[in-house]
Amino acid sequence: MKIKTLKDWKDPALLLTSIGLSSMGDFIYLVAINIIVYQMTGSAAAVAALWVIAPIVNIATKFWTGSFIDYRSKKHIIITSYFLRAFFIFFIPFAPNMFFIYLILVLLSVAKSFFVPASMTYITMIVPKEKRKRFNSVRSFVSSGAFIIGPALAGVFILTTNIHLTLWINTIFFILAGVLTVFLPKERMDHQMIPKLSFLQIKTDFTAVIQFIHNNKYVAFIYISFLMVTLFSFAMDTQEVVFTQDVVGLSEVDYTLLISITGIGSLAGGLILSVFSNKISIRYMIVIGLIMMTSGYVIYAFSWSFLSVTIGFIILGFFNIFLNAGIMTFYQNNIPVQLMGRVTSIFQLIESVFQILFILMIGVIADWFSLRLTIVTLAILMMLSSFVFIIFVLNPQNKQFYKEEQENLQA
Repeated sequence: MKIKTLKDWKDPALLLTSIGLSSMGDFIYLVAINIIVYQMTGSAAAVAALWVIAPIVNIATKFWTGSFIDYRSKKHIIITSYFLRAFFIFFIPFAPNMFFIYLILVLLSVAKSFFVPASMTYITMIVPKEKRKRFNSVRSFVSSGAFIIGPALAGVFILTTNIHLTLWINTIFFILAGVLTVFLPKERMDHQMIPKLSFLQIKTDFTAVIQFIHNNKYVAFIYISFLMVTLFSFAMDTQEVVFTQDVVGLSEVDYTLLISITGIGSLAGGLILSVFSNKISIRYMIVIGLIMMTSGYVIYAFSWSFLSVTIGFIILGFFNIFLNAGIMTFYQNNIPVQLMGRVTSIFQLIESVFQILFILMIGVIADWFSLRLTIVTLAILMMLSSFVFIIFVLNPQNKQFYKEEQENLQA
C-alpha cells in the first residue's frame, strides 16, 4: 500500500523539485540583480524601480496571456519559460548600460507572466483534488526553504566568485527545473483546433472570464478580497528596509538576521502544515492564516526594538504559509481548468494595477506623514479588511465552496 502511495506522489514530487529549483533561482537572481543595479547606478530609486517592472509588464501582457495559455500545452509553456529565463539571465553580465539591463528585466518579466498562470493550471490538472491541499502545503514548505537557501547561496557565490559568475550559476537552476519538467506527464487536452491569437479571440476570452465571474460571484469575491488584503502587505514590504532601519533603528546586520529568522518561521510553518494539512480544513487554514498573519504585521507596525520586530515577523512568516496554501487549494478546487489560465491572468492584471497604485500612494503618504503612521495605518486597515473577509469565509451558507476529498492515508 505504501509503495502505491509513493507511486501516486512520484509526479507531484518531481513537480515540487522543479518548483523548488526555480524558486531558489528566483531568489539568487533577486539578490544579484539588486546588487548589479545599485553598483551601476548608485541610486536607491533605480533599485526601487525593480519593484514596478513586473506589475507594469503584467498590465501590458495579462490581457492576452490567458488566451494563449488555455489553448496550448501548459507543460511546454512552463519548460519554455524556464529556458527563456535561464537565457536572459545568462546575458545580464554582458549588458553595457542600464537601458539593456532594464530591457532584459522586462523580457524576464514577460517570460514569468506566462509561467504563473500556466503552472497554476498545470498543477491543477495533474494533482488530483484529494492531494491538492497536501501538495500546496508541501509547496509552501519548499518555497520557504528556497527563501532561506536562495539568498544564502547567492551570498556564498558572490563572496567566493563574483556577481557575474553568480548569475551564470543561477541559470543552471532554471535549466535543471526545465529538464525535470520534461519528465512530467503531458496534461490531457481537448483535441480542438487552436484558435489564432487575435483581438477578436482575446475579446471573446475576456468576455468568457467576465461571464464566469458573474456566474461565480462568491469565488471571485473571495479571491479578489484575498488579493486586496495582501496588497497591504505588499505596500508595507516595499518600505520594509527604510522602516526597520530609519524608524525602528536596526542596523543592516540586524535586518539581514531578521530576514533569515522570518524565513525560518516560514519554513517551520510549512513543515508543520505539510505534516498536519489533512487535519485542518481549507476554511480554517485561510482563517487562522489570515488572522495571525495580519496580527504579525500589526506587531511589526508598532515595533520599537529588534525583539518586537522579530516576534511580528516570525508570526507573519509562520502563518502566511497557512493562508497561501488554503487560498491556493480553494482556487484550484473552484476554477475550471479550461478557464484557469484566462481567469488567473485577469486576476493578476487587477492585482498589478493596484500594486502600482499602492506603491505610488505609499510614497506620497510617507512624504506627507511619518513612515511610522503610514505603516501603522496600513496594518490596521489590513486587519479590519481581514475581519470582513473572514465573515464571508466562515458563513455556513458558503460551505459548499470548501468541500474537499480527503486523501486516504491508509491506501
